Amino acid sequence: MEKDSEFIKNENVPGPTKEEIRCLVVCKSKVSKNDDVVDIGCGTGGITVEMAKRAKNLIAIDKSPKAIETTLKNLKKFKLEDKVKLIENDALNALKNINSIDIAIIGGSGNDLEEIIETIDKKINKNGRIIVTAILLETKVQAISKLKKLGYTTEFIEVNIAKGQNIQRGTIIFGQNPIAIITAVK
Repeated sequence: MEKDSEFIKNENVPGPTKEEIRCLVVCKSKVSKNDDVVDIGCGTGGITVEMAKRAKNLIAIDKSPKAIETTLKNLKKFKLEDKVKLIENDALNALKNINSIDIAIIGGSGNDLEEIIETIDKKINKNGRIIVTAILLETKVQAISKLKKLGYTTEFIEVNIAKGQNIQRGTIIFGQNPIAIITAVK
């Protein structure tokens, strides 16, 4: 797992997804070298980088040109650019041309979460997995509700990470935003 500090960042692009969250997403996805993975809302490419190391094929989607540019820089830094197809488009349009999905990771949905899940549902392979990472309460509720309606078995965890930093007097702890990781299996 790459350290957060190793990623190239862009002040106009969210991310990278924190190291500990990336670790949990990789674990929960059960990604293997046989999997076709789609990363929706790739941001700076934190999850894209980690999944590209492990998957057969990976498509990373983001509607932000700056996100695609930053993800590409990170893929090049970690020598993974040949393993990932980058698509600069909104998820619904980009998904039209994707036929086979074993794992879909949704980190950003641009208010189209339910439609994105429905579209993935039509393309996901048997025993496929959908992972939704969410900070907003509304996103969590929307994702779980839609996935259950579509007949997925869901698991929900909410993670609160705090990291220590050494200062003169001792160690100070800085909390990060809590994040939900919703795992759904077809």
